[in-house]
Amino acid sequence: MTEVYTLKSGKEAPLGASVDPEGCNFALWAPDATQVWLCLFDAQERQEQRIALNERRGQIWYGYVAGIRPGQKYGWRVQGPKQPEAGQLFDVQKLLLDPWGQAISRPLIWNAPLYEGDSQRMISKSVVVDHHFDWQGVTKPAHKAGQTILYELHVKGFTMLHPEVPEALRGKYLGMCHPAIIRYLQGLWVTTLQLLPVASFMSEPRLVDLGLVNYWGYNPVCFMAPDPRYAIDDAVREFKTMVRELHRAGIEVVLDVVFNHTAEGGVGGPLLSFKGIDNRSYYAFESGGSGPDYQRYVNVTGCGNSLNVDHPMVLRLVMDSLRYWYDTMQVDGFRFDLAVTLAREGNEFDPCGGFFKAIMQDPLLRQAKLVAEPWDIGPFGYRLGQFPSQWHETNDRFRDTVRSFWRGDTGRMADFATRLLGSRDVFPKSWRSIHASVNFVCYHDGFTLEDLVSYNQRHNQPNAEDNRDGHGHNLSQNFGIEGPTAETRVSTMRLQQKRNLLTTLFLAQGIPHLLAGDEMGRTQMGNNNAYCQDNRITWVDWEWREEDERLQRFVRELIQLRRQSAVFSGLQLADDHYTMRPRQPHQVAWYHPDGHILSDSDWNSPMSQVFVMDIGDISGEGERWLAMFNASGYDIHFRLPSPAQGTTWVEKVDTAINETLPFLADDISRQMALGRAHSVKLLRQQKCEPTGVSKTAG
Repeated sequence: MTEVYTLKSGKEAPLGASVDPEGCNFALWAPDATQVWLCLFDAQERQEQRIALNERRGQIWYGYVAGIRPGQKYGWRVQGPKQPEAGQLFDVQKLLLDPWGQAISRPLIWNAPLYEGDSQRMISKSVVVDHHFDWQGVTKPAHKAGQTILYELHVKGFTMLHPEVPEALRGKYLGMCHPAIIRYLQGLWVTTLQLLPVASFMSEPRLVDLGLVNYWGYNPVCFMAPDPRYAIDDAVREFKTMVRELHRAGIEVVLDVVFNHTAEGGVGGPLLSFKGIDNRSYYAFESGGSGPDYQRYVNVTGCGNSLNVDHPMVLRLVMDSLRYWYDTMQVDGFRFDLAVTLAREGNEFDPCGGFFKAIMQDPLLRQAKLVAEPWDIGPFGYRLGQFPSQWHETNDRFRDTVRSFWRGDTGRMADFATRLLGSRDVFPKSWRSIHASVNFVCYHDGFTLEDLVSYNQRHNQPNAEDNRDGHGHNLSQNFGIEGPTAETRVSTMRLQQKRNLLTTLFLAQGIPHLLAGDEMGRTQMGNNNAYCQDNRITWVDWEWREEDERLQRFVRELIQLRRQSAVFSGLQLADDHYTMRPRQPHQVAWYHPDGHILSDSDWNSPMSQVFVMDIGDISGEGERWLAMFNASGYDIHFRLPSPAQGTTWVEKVDTAINETLPFLADDISRQMALGRAHSVKLLRQQKCEPTGVSKTAG
């Protein structure tokens, strides 16, 4: 380092590094520190200049360094008591990342020998960021909830094998906004990407020792810094470019954010940032005899520690991070991993607590799309349906019910119908929006759709845990053969089952969530916990079979049908006052296949697997649909309710249509329709063609 920097008088806000044309102000909250050093590094991270901060106001240390430019690499060393029994772990040998840092110099990779003693060579450096960027007038698409189609993907895995993306861009932020990728997303009609974590993270030491990695990224070290693994040169600029180009194409970006724990782990875990600055404030601890037991981190996340968002400064860090991503980086919303952890106060979930209040009153964040994973693994951690009214929640009851019903489990019909109408037993009418439920059949953690219909058991041997990891209750069905097969009967049923599950997903009230690749037969070879697999197990395969292309077309048509329907994208019933009721509210009626209205005994029959949903403008000529669900193993003739005068029923979807099976024609004139075993048939009420006028093809 040829230039020697000198310290000048600074200011305590904002926290982190704030650059201007003359230099940079640095501020660090470190309440129990006795001394704080700002450490500056050259481009190769070899030379270090330590500058002792000599200004402090309350618990914040700060100083201004003239001549600092964007791109400057830095870190912190913090001195204080080393009293583990009191929760204080200060160690000046450990270089620390800035909790408010907005970029890091390189991916943080665990290396035990380099961590020992002075950790400077192992630790990535925080980077001073200049946020000037040309957004070119592009603004956020702002899709309404009723039009939102969530599409969950991994930035690296989605583009690594794409033949049209240049090799240099594969697995990168810039690869995600390549024209070939944007064309595909637009052609699929998805509105909103939900990205697996992109904030900087580190693989757990255990995984590194096994030769594996934390591919998903749920092990954060810097909440504001986009991970440089997905960048070619400048992660901040390239991330903004990705967001801008996706927005230009009308596609929103929702980030999966992990504020519930960090990569520092529990007792004995490394000092990377938070532990070395103020361990006993950043983390929650179990109660001891006369106060916190600092040898027992609260672990409601299963990852060794739990962030203490109940603390005002930790809440400030979370809020500053969210505002930074939403405003400066221009993302559209957030999916909160293990969101119950963030809302624990005194280790108890509080639906009116500080975290929710802070977001509710924030003029920026209250406009964002907010999706909660409404549970953690702590006491009373399952809180589905208990988040504030403007939130959306991932609904695992939808997943389990839909899987169970289509697998052929009996006695699930009433629960299945409840999921179709927005899970109003969980999200009460007039209090929660019809879109509160985020409906999904598959998520990143679990089987892909292809594997859901191909495997009865998980096959997680590559994860090096003797196939003990991952969920054992998958509600899957392999149709007689475990894994891939050339058996026509089995492959035909698997394709039909995928169409059943997808049709249910897009006809149900709520926000549909589609896992990337499920529309093209992506497999993880039976691995239902592929968090540590950065290879072809998790990367999307763009070499399609003919059946994959057919499934893609089917999904595109389903999404289009939903987008163009006021019924499936925003049902309004007379007794639901969450939004102003239209003059002609929608109606729903439920029928037995023989045509009679379903009775309580029908709903509660342990063998019921077949029914008709009549939904929309039942009493008029407006939009009206019939959905005929047959989860049984028998073909069923359905007697149809009468359409309005001057209209008829027209078939729009039949999941049983398959080139290898013969079909009987429906006798719509006699109001009868055949529902094949294990299928959905969807009919729409349409005006009759005038007599003597033939319908033109196309």
